[in-house]
Order: sequence, then structure tokens, then C-alpha cells
Amino acid sequence: MNEIIFFGKNEFPKLIKNEKEIITKPIQFKFKNENEKQIKQISSSYYSTIFLFENGKAIEYLNENDSKPNPKKIQIKENIQKVTVGYENEAILTTEGNVIAKGYNINSNNSNEIINISLLIEDPNDRIIEDIISGAYSIYLLTSNQNVYGIGSNQDDQLGFDSETLPETQKPILMMKNVSKIFSGNSSKYVFLLNLNQELFGFGDNRNGQLGLGESIKEIRIPKLTKIKNIPKGEIIDIQCGFNHSIMLIENENIKRKLYSCGNYKYNGLGKNKGNTYGFTEIKSSLFEDDDNILDFSVGTDHTLILTSNSKLIGFGNNYFGELGTGNRKNQLIPIQIELPELRFNENISNYHILCGYYKSFLYYSPPSFSNLEEDLIKLFRRKEFCNISFKTKNEEIIEAHKLILKYRLNQNQENEIEKLQEIISNKSIKESNQIFEMIYSNNSKINPNIIF
Repeated sequence: MNEIIFFGKNEFPKLIKNEKEIITKPIQFKFKNENEKQIKQISSSYYSTIFLFENGKAIEYLNENDSKPNPKKIQIKENIQKVTVGYENEAILTTEGNVIAKGYNINSNNSNEIINISLLIEDPNDRIIEDIISGAYSIYLLTSNQNVYGIGSNQDDQLGFDSETLPETQKPILMMKNVSKIFSGNSSKYVFLLNLNQELFGFGDNRNGQLGLGESIKEIRIPKLTKIKNIPKGEIIDIQCGFNHSIMLIENENIKRKLYSCGNYKYNGLGKNKGNTYGFTEIKSSLFEDDDNILDFSVGTDHTLILTSNSKLIGFGNNYFGELGTGNRKNQLIPIQIELPELRFNENISNYHILCGYYKSFLYYSPPSFSNLEEDLIKLFRRKEFCNISFKTKNEEIIEAHKLILKYRLNQNQENEIEKLQEIISNKSIKESNQIFEMIYSNNSKINPNIIF
């Protein structure tokens, strides 16, 4: 099932036919020429949108004003693990840990030339990439050694250096060590880095307080690693970055998720109807009821969409191109519920994902699959602490590898639960084991074996 819900600026006349240029209500469309391959991920910005399928292949749709053929298949030899698109760049992470990228700020001589930028890292032991993300004019790489590199424009200090001395770089430069996650956005000129101790740092464009540093920080650009203080208690699950605002998802000790925003409210909406917010402040609304939990959210240039466990789609921010799906083009500063067409929610709602691009929005179904699990295995075994363990993905060894991932992901204080899960899984067939782990991986919270089994 590769059906997709779409609303906003219709830049896909060959894909979404017989529709207006501005689609203000959610509609469904489907890839009919992709052999029914499941959508795995979507990444979208101003100039292009990339659809990645579970078979490791991808298709790119360019802005209709571009003179190149539309659409086109991305031709690379390796299978694709992740795609990311910024305002003037795009990057592809392969299953082998290489990053293929292009863009004006990557190669000013030929912005359409594809380059393996992971091979440009000076330290050869740091060239296996675990994750990537695009900012508006920069690309960030997280290596298997937990180091972050940046490449591209530094015009707003988004590479962590003073732009007067380093305006841009066309080779990756080391920004920070011991990092677990990187957060940026397709239109943002700033970045957040979360270290292995769950401490958050940020730098880059701060002209509207979008770094969440507090009202006392007046600098419009932050050129060096700066710790973000007064963060709400709980685990940082994700941070999504727009042009002038940021949204943070926190999970507290009761496994309840809450959203916090900072930055400019005027067009973006911060979940409130007036005043900028310079530190991360909780987004409150009657739409977030006690029995709701936040499954997924996404931030575009200046709009935000949220999916809850009760199958509600909630949005706020700019709506000039219908990107909120409300049926009109009126901006919404505070959260509003969006009426969706009938979705196949007999499937697990937690398997639906949101993607906000420039003036457009997608809701798509992408369940965990064996390929997802295998990618996590690859990431895990690239880590230093597991480098002495042989990695196989055939027959019984796959179960043993999954056990290691389970240990790695679970709270290490839950020894009894780990042992119980291992005992149960060891008695299952390969197929049954993979089905169990798909259930585990689709649950982003801590795992209760009594529920799963």
C-alpha cells in the first residue's frame, strides 16, 4: 500500500492529476508505476521532493519550473537508506554508509554534480556515516564514531564557526564529538546537536530566538557550540526546525509526550496567538487530551503538523498555499484539527508518518519492515562498542543480532524483561522472530513484554 495523503502547493501535475495548483483539503494519490513498492520515507524542499521506497530505490520530482525531466529515478549503485533535501542541496545515505550529495554550496562549479562527500572527511576512520540531515544551505553528517561534520554554507554560522573567517566549506569539517543525534530542517540556517549525555547544543541563525537560548541572548547569530539551558524534563525524542521556529518533542517518565516551541509566532505559529517565545515553552491545547499521545510531527518552512494516537491530525502556522489542509488559505496561529479522508487505520496508526515541506504536506503509511531492522543492525554494529562482534544476517544469527539491539535499546536496568524477551524469542522461528521485532520497533516507548506477548 503506497497511498499518500497530500495538501498544499501541487508541484506534481504528473503524479496528482486533475487537481488545482493549490490543494487546500487533504487528497489521496498513489504510485501506480512503482510495482506497488511501499513508501519508506519522503523528503521535500523548495526545488525538489524525493520519494524513497523500501526496496532502496528513490524517485525525485523537481519543481515544475526546472527544465530537467520530471520525474526521474535516482541512479546510484548502492541501495538507499535515507534521503534529505534542503533549500539548495540534497543528500543520500546508502546502506554502506556513504553519502552522495549535490548542491551549489557543496560544489559551486557544478551544483548538479553528484559527489561522495563522506570520502572527503580527512580522517579515514570516520568515513562511515550513520545519519544525515540537510539544513537550508548545509548538510550535516553523523559518523559511526559519533562525530558530526558539516559541509556547505556558513553564512549564519550554522557550521559552528564565525562566518567572517569561514563563510563556507566544500569539504566536511568536524563540528562536535560524542553526538547521538542531529536536528535541522529543510529551510533552517541553524542546527541542534544532542550529545551522548543528553545535553543539547545549538548554533547558527537566532534572529527570532529559534535556538531556544532564552530572552537574555540577543545575538542574531551564534557562531560556536552553545548549551541550551532550561530544557523541559524528560527525554528529547526529536526536534524539528523551520525557518524561524523550532518544535521539540519530549517524553516524560510517564511515557507521555509533549511538544514545546520557540521562535517567531507571526507566520509560523508557536501554538499560541501572540508574542515570540525565546525559550522552549509547552504547546497547550484542548486538542491534546489526556488519552492522546503524540506519535509523529513535522515542521516545514513555517507550518507544523502533529499526529496523535487517537488518529487526529493537528496543525498550525502559515497556510497561504493550503499546507495545513483546513479547506481554506487562512493562517492558524493556534492548533486546529484537520479533517482527513478515510484512512486505512485498520493498520496501526503508529505506522503513519508526516512530512512538511515548502508549502506542502504529506501523510503516508510506512510500517517497520525487515529492511528497517537490518539498517538498525548495520548502524549498531558500526558502533565502537560492538566492533569486535561478527555480523551476519542469515538464519539463526539474525535472532542473536536482534537480541543485541534489544539490549541496546532497552533501559539497562530492566534485566528481567531483557531475559524474558530473549527466552521467548529464542523459541521462535526466523519469521516469527522478525514479526515480533517489527512490533518492538514500531513502539517508540519503553517495552512491556507482557503487552507484546
